Amino acid sequence: MKVYRKLMEARIVLQGIKLNKSGHNKFAGYQYFELGDFLPTIQSIFEKVGLCGVVSFTADMATLTITDMDDLSQIVLTSPMGSAALKGCHEVQNIGAVETYQRRYLWVSAMEIVEHDVLDATTGNDRPKHKPLDVSLVGKERESIVYDVATAIKDRMSANDEIGAYEEASGITDSEEKQLLWSLLDSKTRSAIKKQADALKESK
Repeated sequence: MKVYRKLMEARIVLQGIKLNKSGHNKFAGYQYFELGDFLPTIQSIFEKVGLCGVVSFTADMATLTITDMDDLSQIVLTSPMGSAALKGCHEVQNIGAVETYQRRYLWVSAMEIVEHDVLDATTGNDRPKHKPLDVSLVGKERESIVYDVATAIKDRMSANDEIGAYEEASGITDSEEKQLLWSLLDSKTRSAIKKQADALKESK
């Protein structure tokens, strides 16, 4: 179907454009793409190649449908819906926060936008669970940052913001730092972060 060829063409065009990351995780010290950093550019590319992308939501699923405007063939990408309970926000604002996250993930997946490996940053690896933690390998400055990230994650979880907790954790990519971070979180928090990581993986 032409829709696959056109989507590939759109991806190649996007790869040749320099995009700036405006999102900033102040605790882990990394930047990431927010929706506004790439979506206007993608829409311009889609208009030129003859594609249209529409995001829709149900209670359980977020869906991005990409349609070829010539033959109406389609590609459908889905992602399970998460939840958020941001401090000081009412229900509609929390719904909007979740939908914004899901739109971002769907478009990143569709256009193969490359960021740091958030899955490795949150799910760990196959090392033995009881390996002794050598904090000296982290360094005092980074150790302080990891503790700040752990505090931010706990604050997010206290507000029932699992997506926000996942975003905070995703900035820790060093293996020793991840091990330290994981040791500072309870099992419920670790499970919630892994749940969000798995949801992102399933959407790709």
